[in-house]
Order: sequence, then structure tokens, then C-alpha cells
Amino acid sequence: MNLPMLRNSLKYIYALVFLLSTVAVYASHEPWVQIEYPQDKDKAWWDDAWWDEGKLDIPANYDVEMAQIEYKNGDTNVPAYLFRPKKPGKYLPVLFQHGRRGLDEFTLLLPRRLAARGFVVLAPDVWSARFIDPFPMGHDYEVESDVARGIEFLLERPDIQGERACVVSHTRGGYMTLKALVTLGKQQNEVVCYVSYYPHWQDPNQPEPMQIYQYAPELNELKVPVLVFLGEHDQYQRVRSIMDGIQNLKEKGGAPQLIVYPGVGRGFDFRPPHVRTFADDLAAKDAIRRTEKFIRHHLQ
Repeated sequence: MNLPMLRNSLKYIYALVFLLSTVAVYASHEPWVQIEYPQDKDKAWWDDAWWDEGKLDIPANYDVEMAQIEYKNGDTNVPAYLFRPKKPGKYLPVLFQHGRRGLDEFTLLLPRRLAARGFVVLAPDVWSARFIDPFPMGHDYEVESDVARGIEFLLERPDIQGERACVVSHTRGGYMTLKALVTLGKQQNEVVCYVSYYPHWQDPNQPEPMQIYQYAPELNELKVPVLVFLGEHDQYQRVRSIMDGIQNLKEKGGAPQLIVYPGVGRGFDFRPPHVRTFADDLAAKDAIRRTEKFIRHHLQ
């Protein structure tokens, strides 16, 4: 090999060494894109017992029975599902409010899972009560009084523990429970905590700009502790109103909790097996456990 060829070969070797060292530096450094989820800012999920001692949280598990019942709201008969542990006894009361989809084989999974944690769960079917088809575009404000009456009916049951309840909801159920608590006065004296999966925090009858850029003004008057779950890949208009609403509650002195699950979108709690992902399942299991502990903390 002559001298010019040797020099060129050395140049290539030096360039390759430099490139590999640069890649090694960046590979051992932070990712190119940094995403901080709300729960990561203050490590709200941290568990010393798990980190230091390897101990895992143990949820309550109960066999569940279901009954189809109804209650009256004025002249309206509201059909409902009642889930409770089979084991006799009194249990903490929870009202589950369905969303735009209504109650079906998939959305009934969540109230059943709540009951399996050891709660008496009432799930009103307010669409059927008002002869409204599933997935309505508009909103009938009368259904909010059916939700409020459902809270009263639940608290009248002899098999509940205590005199106050918590509400759990998803999608439009988040708006209906918000109205029941604030507009119809069920918060604090009757309902002491609010949980919602990816809630629709706006009046569905409002025009499109309000759906995208504003949340319902009733949220400003919500006084009870709040826990909200959201998928990273939910639609922008839902994400924006939830983020803004949570921030407003914080500015008013509250301590709302928002958990954003990476890698999932809306419906992670009930997406059926043929489209379900591992991320959906991890998020759903984590959310139900957090809901159980949140409810027990505020009702006990």
C-alpha cells in the first residue's frame, strides 16, 4: 500500500471511530424526545414499599352478583344494574354513570370490576329511561336528574356502609355526574369524590369551538376530590379540555389527580380482545386499583 492510500485509510478509520464514539454517547444519554406526563412531575405513583422491599399492593377481590332493578324519578322509571359482592354484608356505595355509548356487554365490565373490589355499585341506564338510542349526538338535560336521583336511591339502600357515596364515570357520564353534583347539588353532603375515565367536560349541545377550546363552567364549582384517567392518544379536543380543567381546579386550591397512560387511547378500559393491547390492559388494571384506593380513602 502506498503512502496516499494509507493516509486515506487512516482518515476513514478515524471518522468511523469518531462516529461510533458519538453514537455511544447519545445512546447512553437521554432520548431525543422528552415527554413528561402529569403523574411524573411529582412522582405521584411512587411506592416506597415496592421500591425498597419488593412488596406489591394487594387489591380486594370479591365474587360479584348482578341484579336488574329500577327506580323512579318523578314519573320516569329508570332501569339500572346493581352489582355487589356475593358475600353478605354492607359495602361502600358507588354510582357508575355510563357515557355516550350507553350500557352494553363492554361498558358493564367497569361497574362489575368496581363491585369486585368490594363496593355496592349502581349503574343507571339513563338512555333507556328516556328512550334515547345509544351514541346520541345531542344531549337531553333531563337525564342529569335521573343521575341525581340514582345517587339518592343508592344511599337509601340498607346494604350500604355509611351515608355518602362516590361517583365513577366515563366519556359523557363525566359531564352528567358533574351536573348532578354541581347543578343539582349532590356534592359534599351526598357525594364526596369524583372519578372519571376520559370525561367529556363540556355540554354536548354547545357549538364546536366550545367543544375544543373550553370546558363546562360547572367544573369551576366542583368541590370534591377529583381523579381522572386519560390515554395519551385520546383526541385533542378531549385532552385540551381535561388538561385545562385540571389546571383550573389546581389554581382554585384543589388537588385533582390526572393520570395519563402512555400508548393508549380512549376506551382502554373496555376495548375488546381482538383490538386490545398489552398497554390497554396495564392501564385498565392500574386505573381500577387507583380508583379503589381513592374511593376508600374518601369514604372511610
